[in-house]
Amino acid sequence: MQQGGGSETEVTWEDQQNINKFGRLNNRFHELEDEIKIAKETNDNLEDASNELILTDEEVVRFQIGEVFAHVPKDEVENRIEQMKEVTSQKLEKHEEEKESVLAQMSELKKILYAKFNDSINLEED
Repeated sequence: MQQGGGSETEVTWEDQQNINKFGRLNNRFHELEDEIKIAKETNDNLEDASNELILTDEEVVRFQIGEVFAHVPKDEVENRIEQMKEVTSQKLEKHEEEKESVLAQMSELKKILYAKFNDSINLEED
């Protein structure tokens, strides 16, 4: 690799490991962003379903279990929706924490790699 001044910077095995780790972390970051988006959408949908359930006058409602709709008492559906919202919220929180951890690790690797390679390496997503 060549720096702006024309001198070569040797890429050591450790440098290559850091570059590879950064790439894996970057991929995981994008996966987490997608999972967070899905979890937020699911949470919104569950909230909408909960609100619709409050508005209904029926005591037995259709509830989707897998690919089948079953007639289930309204109280049981409310409980299931609340449980599903809790699980989704926990997943969302876990993904957000992991995302912060991944960003911190990527930031540290950027410092290390930019310190050695300056403008010879590009770790930004333009």
